[in-house]
Amino acid sequence: MVIRLIYLLACQTFRWLALLARSSAAKDVEILMLRHQLVIAQRNRPRPRFTWCDRAVMTALLRIVSKQRRPQLALLVTPRSVLRWHARLIAWKWT
Repeated sequence: MVIRLIYLLACQTFRWLALLARSSAAKDVEILMLRHQLVIAQRNRPRPRFTWCDRAVMTALLRIVSKQRRPQLALLVTPRSVLRWHARLIAWKWT
């Protein structure tokens, strides 16, 4: 039990040190994206539905986040969904 507690404290300490190494802009973008997802999740529906505006905000913020950091984020959407949204947008624009 004590060893697990020490391990968890060490892991959290390393996470904080990694957070200090990141830039302020990267942290701000991640916070904005997570707050936007929280707003979407709190809507009174059994399953969150994304509006066109939600999709635009999510894709714009995801482009700013580094590629190494994207898989570590807890997202409501998968990267495949974002690519599908983008493909639909391009198809809609050119038809």
